[in-house]
Amino acid sequence: MYFRSQRKLQGEVSLTDTLEAAGDGGTLSLMDVIAVDDHMLEDLDTRDACVKVRRCVQTCLTPRERMIITMRYGLDDRPPRTQREIAGQCGISRSYVSRIEKKALEKLQVGMEGWSP
Repeated sequence: MYFRSQRKLQGEVSLTDTLEAAGDGGTLSLMDVIAVDDHMLEDLDTRDACVKVRRCVQTCLTPRERMIITMRYGLDDRPPRTQREIAGQCGISRSYVSRIEKKALEKLQVGMEGWSP
């Protein structure tokens, strides 16, 4: 039985296993060789947060608010636009764009608190 259980573990390698022993007493382990991207978890969190925001924008806002927020923050994969640009495109005043944006952001804040990761 012992030999069968050891055969299953034959292909497994530990990150602390020594690959090469240096002459001066130092050792090189597999962990020393493998490069770790320190930003990987942050990138995943950012991507998840973006998906969460886009879903909330789609479900929490009216079509007009959605359009304003999408253009204002570049959620349509285009550069973010100014309130003045949005106002000109929609045929409304800049201050009205500002009011819609403020109301929409408040709705998003409330909506995002209710979303689970």
